Amino acid sequence: MSDHEVLHVQGRVLVGPEDVRDELWCVDGRITFERPPGEALTVTGWALPGLVDAHCHVGLDRHGPVDADTAEKQALTDRDAGTLLLRDAGSPSDTRWMDDREDLPKIIRAGRHIARTRRYIRNYAHEIEPADLVAYVGREARRSDGWVKLVGDWIDREVGDLTACWPRPEVEAAIAEAHRLGARVTAHCFAEDSLRDLVEAGIDCVEHATGLTEETIPLFAERGVAIVPTLVNIATFPHLADGGREKFPRWSAHMRRLHERRYDTVRAAYDAGVPVFVGTDAGGSLAHGLVAEEVEELTRAGIPPIDALSATTWGARAWLGRPALEEGAPADLVVYDEDPRADVRVLAAPRRIVVNGRITG
Repeated sequence: MSDHEVLHVQGRVLVGPEDVRDELWCVDGRITFERPPGEALTVTGWALPGLVDAHCHVGLDRHGPVDADTAEKQALTDRDAGTLLLRDAGSPSDTRWMDDREDLPKIIRAGRHIARTRRYIRNYAHEIEPADLVAYVGREARRSDGWVKLVGDWIDREVGDLTACWPRPEVEAAIAEAHRLGARVTAHCFAEDSLRDLVEAGIDCVEHATGLTEETIPLFAERGVAIVPTLVNIATFPHLADGGREKFPRWSAHMRRLHERRYDTVRAAYDAGVPVFVGTDAGGSLAHGLVAEEVEELTRAGIPPIDALSATTWGARAWLGRPALEEGAPADLVVYDEDPRADVRVLAAPRRIVVNGRITG
């Protein structure tokens, strides 16, 4: 498809969960519902907004930052799976060059992880002490795309289990500084102990959130704090627990408990009204392109298919402040042979992928 051709998407265009139209056009990389003059290349099927992975890491692997070629392959893998909007939830790599590539997904960056000294994966984060938290949050808020990523808990080797990383006063001041600068704050949290302080300090989102309980779920719902469960990542907990069983038996047993109740935790949060969004945690130890699997995991947890679908399309884009299929929006969409509302497994087999009005797959 050349730069000058008009793309006509015909069939069933899912503008919203219940808002279905017969067609749209892509003109100069933008969506319009008004028929333009001249000929157009027609694509037929069920069209969705480009999928969202709200927790991934472009430019990162299990060892730390990667080169540009590897980062590009990560982004292309997501694109070819239909994932066209990524919230990069922490990366030490500078991927701003990707913004100039019209064939790659759009990225919302959260800067680099901010962790306690020796309390996170080596080569990933700024590792600091609490006295420096406000300064580093301000730094990442200024260089990010409106998000900051904290490591809220991690294994404490002296305790032998997960513990909270930040004292309450410091995290309150840091979140207030991010908000002053117009950024939202999210945090990696596996365990129970860090959640109340983070939510009461004003945090906007929690990643993983396996430690939610009947005491903290109502607090999340009341404050409107979102969670991104990353269930395809939580599936690795038993393997991690096996690796640490001899050295850290308390931590190992704790990770197993969190894994065993993962579906119940997500469903209880959803039932209470906690906003739930799709994220895969790709780019560390996990491959990119797993959004379809994560959506299916949310349905296994008991979330209705239409809401699991929204968690990677309309709802996720609204939460991140990005448009879906609307007049004048960037023409980023995915076309399927069947209705993904009827069976979310359809997401694993996109028929056509359109980025900025051009067919890329």
